[in-house]
Amino acid sequence: MPKKRPNILWYCTDQQRFDTIHTLGNEYIRTPVLDFLVKEGVAFTNAYAQSPVCTPSRATFLTGRYPSTHHVHRNGNECFPDSEVLVTKLFADQGYDCGLVGKLHLSKGSVLERRPKDDGYCYYKWSHHPNPDYPEGHDYADWLKEKGVDPIKLYGKLQGSVCYGVPAELHQTTWCSEMAIEFIKENRNIPWLLSVNPFDPHPPFDPPKEYADLYNPEEMPYPLFRESDLNHQKLFKDIDQQTKEAINPYKASGEKDATQDIPRGDMGSIPPTNYDTRQVKAYYYAMIQQIDYQLGRIIEALKETDQYENTMIIFMSDHGELLGDHGLIYKGCRFFEGLVHVPLIISWPDRSLSGVNSDALVELVDLAPTLLDAAGFAIPYYMQGKSLMPIVTGEKDKSYHKDSVICEYHGAIGGNTMYDQTHGIMYYDGRYKICIYEGHEVGEIYDLENDPGEFDNLWFEKEHKDLKLELLQKAMKRYMTTNSPGVIRAALY
Repeated sequence: MPKKRPNILWYCTDQQRFDTIHTLGNEYIRTPVLDFLVKEGVAFTNAYAQSPVCTPSRATFLTGRYPSTHHVHRNGNECFPDSEVLVTKLFADQGYDCGLVGKLHLSKGSVLERRPKDDGYCYYKWSHHPNPDYPEGHDYADWLKEKGVDPIKLYGKLQGSVCYGVPAELHQTTWCSEMAIEFIKENRNIPWLLSVNPFDPHPPFDPPKEYADLYNPEEMPYPLFRESDLNHQKLFKDIDQQTKEAINPYKASGEKDATQDIPRGDMGSIPPTNYDTRQVKAYYYAMIQQIDYQLGRIIEALKETDQYENTMIIFMSDHGELLGDHGLIYKGCRFFEGLVHVPLIISWPDRSLSGVNSDALVELVDLAPTLLDAAGFAIPYYMQGKSLMPIVTGEKDKSYHKDSVICEYHGAIGGNTMYDQTHGIMYYDGRYKICIYEGHEVGEIYDLENDPGEFDNLWFEKEHKDLKLELLQKAMKRYMTTNSPGVIRAALY
């Protein structure tokens, strides 16, 4: 048990891919603050979300339980179930001061989100997507109004799914930092846990002009794509996905985007019909660079208040973004690396290793038990994740955590634009990935060791039928372990 319980800064972006940190291999993006955190702590380079969609993923890492157990499967849920316990509630019960800034998204966010019955937050500054036309209680909109800015007029000026956004000083990501710094600088004599959740780099792709202009689209690499992707994705047309038809990213048609004039609140879920993939990537990177800068402001506040050394910082995202890979954009029931593989960095100067990259297979379900372990609290029997602290502190081998990771999808985005309410799972053992879709004959098997771009689907290949059977068995066995143990056993019978 640590001599002094840590403060915890838990920074979670929305829809950020794993391959968006400069020092971890992306030469096109500028992320000096994230590079600093990698140098100061442990970067988990094989971290996977348990859902490729927001709400089920967030329910997973906030409870330490798999989607098949917590049953929070969909965006747009009426409410978060009272039976589920957030890790922030456990921290509050142990004397922590807990705060939330930005998204929560455990239930529908199209109106003022209904808070869980007992979430443990004493400081609650809520904002979902930055299109602040919500009723009273949308804290980002209220902040803008206090500055004399009309939120609806501010966002009403924006045009399209790929465009310049609001000025940096008025941006929701900036607001998140302002609220976080306010919380950090409060006078208190107890430890704290602060969860900061900006909406970016979730679409629409609309960075402030000053950040967008830092990136030249013509210098950006094209997405992962082969001509064969166009026909291959047609096989999966009846499986939930926000992109209805794959496009060739090398051939922008020049036609008008048919979604140009849809309501701004819909632009984050209805992809543009025509777009320049390199401009999208440039703007996406610009959004992440702004996040990087604003995270740096929060870290500076920790240092100014002499709290940095004993603050555990977690940087992560709830899931990724297809970003044009295989001709697809946004998200849905797909399990390509760009969508399910996420960034995860843990830095705690007082206790963590520094400058370590761990290639161990880890899952976001592991975060809740990791936080409890870091604070010296017991991990409840019903949590299904496995603490990462032994790797963070160097007590165990940095290259091993789990034999495999799993990701689930259960009608997560739904709506009348979807062909059906797909159920799908992904199992990945560090080399082979298998994706299974209930009610569909199609599936996917990729050998990432020899095919890291996930172009060659082995599912249909007769010479790989034994591998297919083996992976199906492993996936089903692993999937069965995601079910809850239920009520604690108190007797033999």
